[in-house]
Amino acid sequence: MMQTEPAEVNVENLPELSSLSDQELKSLIRELVTQEQELSYERRLLHGKIDILRAELVQRLSGKRDSGESLISADDVSKLTEILAKGERFSMGGSPSPKE
Repeated sequence: MMQTEPAEVNVENLPELSSLSDQELKSLIRELVTQEQELSYERRLLHGKIDILRAELVQRLSGKRDSGESLISADDVSKLTEILAKGERFSMGGSPSPKE
């Protein structure tokens, strides 16, 4: 499974706002709105890809069920039993996260 390192966050502080002219403020707003729109577009693309992958997985599992194959292996049951016995929580990515 493909894992990626967390992206390095580059958080720039805003300039001293009182030192900016109205034009500079408007320009900064336009720049940040553009950045937000680009990020929003990327997010929508990622959500679309996730939806396509999930639909493919559902289709494959439905095919297995329809052909009589078991959707849950003995290994899956064993892992689930172990997880439940330990009281671990799992994130959407399937990695254990500390118990709160």
